Amino acid sequence: MKNIFITDLDHTFLRTDLSISAYTQKIWNAEASYSVMSVATARTYKKTQQFLKNIHISAPMILLDGALIATTQKKIIDTKFISKEIADGVIHEGGKFGIYPFVLALGDKNLSEVFLHSDICNIHQKEVLTRYSNDDNLKECKNIRAMEENFKLVYMGEEQLLRALEIHLKKIYGESLKFILAPEVYVGCYFLTLLHPHADKSHGIQTVSEYSNFDLSKLTVFGDNLNDLGMFQLARTAVAVANAQDALKAHATIVLPHTNDEDGVAKYLEGYRFEQ
Repeated sequence: MKNIFITDLDHTFLRTDLSISAYTQKIWNAEASYSVMSVATARTYKKTQQFLKNIHISAPMILLDGALIATTQKKIIDTKFISKEIADGVIHEGGKFGIYPFVLALGDKNLSEVFLHSDICNIHQKEVLTRYSNDDNLKECKNIRAMEENFKLVYMGEEQLLRALEIHLKKIYGESLKFILAPEVYVGCYFLTLLHPHADKSHGIQTVSEYSNFDLSKLTVFGDNLNDLGMFQLARTAVAVANAQDALKAHATIVLPHTNDEDGVAKYLEGYRFEQ
């Protein structure tokens, strides 16, 4: 039975400038000859494909924090949606705090993703939108409302505001939503992500395991942030890069001496192959 390696992207596999070094590409693709290789990311299908255009992926990808499982050929394996009714309710409640979310939704069954945002944005959201300015799936909304099939809602802002919003929303929606509050390193703020209660990387890996018939006892995962916690608890070997959040390092089997900018994942894989 082959070993399985699944990595987070941002601040783990990708460098901070969102690039992948020639060294990492070489080591990863070489390991793909022997092992099952895939990714588990908060990113959309479109963005993930852009980043991984020269990277070998041999199992379905876990995307949008586990709300979407899809192959590189756009075959949808599983989805976990937030209903329009709940999403619109969340948007209404967030408006009371003077903040509106990004809404990532499915546009059609050909995996066209829609990125909705309000015309009322804070400085952190505006900075994020500049990074997506060339994307054709952005849609500005005067009175933002959710779509029928919503992958996730993402608020970005100051920690104190988002913690207060999280407490408020949990009182209303309880366990009907999953909440992830964590630092956003690129922009220097916090993000609050709302998902279907079973949309996470851990459930995503279990779905991929059943689809691809691989042995979870052979699983090694790589990560840096709190949305990686579920897969860290599931995997035989959980590897945190040196720049990972301390709260995640506490659950790691191995904490690397190398950061994402120092090709931490590739250096682990090269050492692992050498030891075999």
